[in-house]
Amino acid sequence: MAKNFKYQKFNTKKNAPNLSKETFTGTVQGSDRGFVFIIPKNDCGHDYFVPRRSVNGAYNGDLVLAAPVKGTADEAYILKILERGSSKVIGTVEIGKRAACVYPDNSRMPDIYVPHNLLNGAKNGDKVVCEITSYPKNKAPGGKITEVLGESGDLYAEELSIIRAYNLEEEFPPSVLSEADEAAKQEIILGMRRDLRDKIIFTIDGEDTRDIDDGVSLETDGENFILGVHIADVSNYVKHGTKLDDNAYSRGTSVYFPDRVLPMLPRSLSNGACSLNEGEDRYALSCVMTIDKTGERVRSEICESVIKSRHKTTYNEITAICEGDKTVKEKYNDIVETVENMQKLCLILEQRRNGRGSVNLDVKEAHIYVDEEDEIIIPSAERTVSQRIIEQFMITANEAVAEFLEKNKAPCLFRIHESPAPEKAQTFFAFLRDLGVNAKSDCENLKPADFAKILKDTEEKPFYGVINKIMLRTMQKARYSEENKGHFGLASECYCHFTSPIRRYPDLFVHRALKEILHGGNAAQYAKTANTAGIDCSERERIADEAERKVDDLYKLAYMSERLGEEYDAVVSGVTSFGVFCELENTVEGLIPLEDLPDDAYEYFEEKFLLKGKTRSFKIGQSIKIKVADCDLGRMKVIFTLAENKK
Repeated sequence: MAKNFKYQKFNTKKNAPNLSKETFTGTVQGSDRGFVFIIPKNDCGHDYFVPRRSVNGAYNGDLVLAAPVKGTADEAYILKILERGSSKVIGTVEIGKRAACVYPDNSRMPDIYVPHNLLNGAKNGDKVVCEITSYPKNKAPGGKITEVLGESGDLYAEELSIIRAYNLEEEFPPSVLSEADEAAKQEIILGMRRDLRDKIIFTIDGEDTRDIDDGVSLETDGENFILGVHIADVSNYVKHGTKLDDNAYSRGTSVYFPDRVLPMLPRSLSNGACSLNEGEDRYALSCVMTIDKTGERVRSEICESVIKSRHKTTYNEITAICEGDKTVKEKYNDIVETVENMQKLCLILEQRRNGRGSVNLDVKEAHIYVDEEDEIIIPSAERTVSQRIIEQFMITANEAVAEFLEKNKAPCLFRIHESPAPEKAQTFFAFLRDLGVNAKSDCENLKPADFAKILKDTEEKPFYGVINKIMLRTMQKARYSEENKGHFGLASECYCHFTSPIRRYPDLFVHRALKEILHGGNAAQYAKTANTAGIDCSERERIADEAERKVDDLYKLAYMSERLGEEYDAVVSGVTSFGVFCELENTVEGLIPLEDLPDDAYEYFEEKFLLKGKTRSFKIGQSIKIKVADCDLGRMKVIFTLAENKK
């Protein structure tokens, strides 16, 4: 396990550089080499560099008071630590004769020294949670071990360490479980709700899905389609201001790992009373839309309903029906015609969306899972027709709901996706020119159709997949906001998330606002919290995404560790000053370190995504043959070599 940065005596004001009188506060972003950066709170447009001599005991995540150094563009000196950013670290313990040391997984954090009497049963090499208890001057922080996760290198222990590092909650407090269990006991009563139990409604999900948010129905009326999207009415069970609601808000989203789910709601609701299980009456919010033969939504109605799902189908089964599989068609003979019409409507909606410039990125995402024999499975990523059907139907419903709330001036957490930043767009178009792609480059006034045209024009090119990836990096990240700013990727003027309230808090927020309007209210109570909720939910989503990616990388590492020495076809997915990243067909990505490349000297051209050597160069999109050389747990990287490299 690599050791982190060494300690240096703190500076003093007596030896401080010439400082500006104006001070600022900011958050420290650490490094493993002792220097840090400060991200100012006032969003001044740039970060400040702080050399080791001026850090004064601050660590990654700390809130500090600092002053700019006169005569420099962006150097600062830390005057005071206002608030420590983290009270714990996750790492590996190494036990010495006098004391133990915890080496954090996050190399930006300091090593922590732990007395033998505070090891809490940890053994040498264990992965642990360590609480920081002291920050002595000129020394490493002191701490105590609060939890032993298992032996370092063990898959379960490493996964658990990621869960702890991101402060994800595995268990629910007893009071929350009690509220959920009590809410789940409610009997279904029709009351003033619309009775849709006689409609052909069914669900389409993955093989292992347990929390089923959405059901779909489709009828025809002449040349028109009557599309129903029926979403679990979670707000009927999770009341605003309860402990159950507060806990769901703090989680923000369910988090999905290959071997488990950390749900937003207790399982008595997420897998039980709220889940649209086959053959069971369920409360729902139904969005029923009339769509003409061109894909235009000519009418829509939103209502509270009671539904009963006819079937719990899977993506594979619906795809099989679309492809004419006789066995599956016999099994679901009562919905075959409906499914065939759904496929027709899906194509119509896709054509209409493409016509308005929707950016349909084709980026592979692996669905990693653990089978019944505890084997890690990483199937080839494939976007099937059934997934496209659900995607188009959910997008259509989300737009209808967002427009309804905006029309009624109701609070909403809009799902916004702003235009790419001009400087990132310029880099992207320069990359396209190097590939010989002639594309519009008005980076200040980009339209979704500009990106859509690039994808269409390069669809048959060998570097199409790479363009998708670089385009994704160029675009901004979607987020939640009380203000409608449109959705660039979908080319949608008004969009929100309505279809997954079991696993996303913003959808639950939208449901509450909807029901308030349906009941004749003004939903003003939700307007007060919309801005904060948008910020908090976006942050929780970011944390969940990062944790899911890290755990996926961990499972990919474990998967490839059993395939050392094997050769694969790969595509260069990234180039850096320290090596070449390559991606396999199953989405596993590995690094060929610079020292293992054929030439002795390479020049790195960042904007051209190019690593140029004397006799050989590497560029994004290039096809190569690799061999699996190693799996580096410390750096969480699969290490490749060139299969033809004889070095």
